[in-house]
Amino acid sequence: MRVEILGCSGGIGGNGMRTTSLLIDDDILIDAGTGVGDLSLARLVKIDHVFITHAHLDHIACLPLMIDSVGDMRSTPLTMHASATTMEIIRKHIFNWHIWPDFSVIPDAQRPFLRFATVEPGQAVQLGQRSITPLPAAHTVPAVGYQVRNHASGASLAFSGDTCRCAPLWEAVNRIDQLRYLIIEAAFANRDRELALLSKHLCPSLLLEELQHLQGHPEVLITHAKPGQLEEIAAEIAAGSGPHHPRMLATGTILEF
Repeated sequence: MRVEILGCSGGIGGNGMRTTSLLIDDDILIDAGTGVGDLSLARLVKIDHVFITHAHLDHIACLPLMIDSVGDMRSTPLTMHASATTMEIIRKHIFNWHIWPDFSVIPDAQRPFLRFATVEPGQAVQLGQRSITPLPAAHTVPAVGYQVRNHASGASLAFSGDTCRCAPLWEAVNRIDQLRYLIIEAAFANRDRELALLSKHLCPSLLLEELQHLQGHPEVLITHAKPGQLEEIAAEIAAGSGPHHPRMLATGTILEF
């Protein structure tokens, strides 16, 4: 299984700053941030499934544009997977004919460009030899993370999405056999710890506290840093103590497992 990091920044601003999106093999996205916009039409048309962690714009910005760009080039609908509450937000506020057309009825309800599928925490969606399972998260809006499992190798990747302190997340992560990678956020520098708590994100000090709950030893990769604080966050992560030695994730990184 191949995971390409299309975007892992908490904002935009050049120099590879693209918001959250992970491309699994050629046909699955986790989130659809601005990194999706770098894909060619030929690559976009191959994407059959998009799993959304939550409805914030930096995680869905390219979803409407992507469907508009390649919907008529596909023979089957693109499937958007999300929790029921996240799906309701996106349908009400994005695909509502005011912000963007409702592609679940275009060109007609029998042959739409977009279909919706509800995910439930802990319930895997099986796609060939791969499965995508929602994980608990704690954010300002309903949110999940995802476990991505390669059934051929038995190995997994876990992605927190946007989260703050979340005991159920660690309970779920610690149950994953052969966890190869953990991608988890640190959005703010330590000077903004209170803002991180208020907005239900992590900063390096909070992250290192949370990593004390991690029982295994996957490679820990840090995502979602604010562009203007990236160097500060990276330095604070590097200066931290603990057994896991997290490092910053970069757009364009390829993970295989």
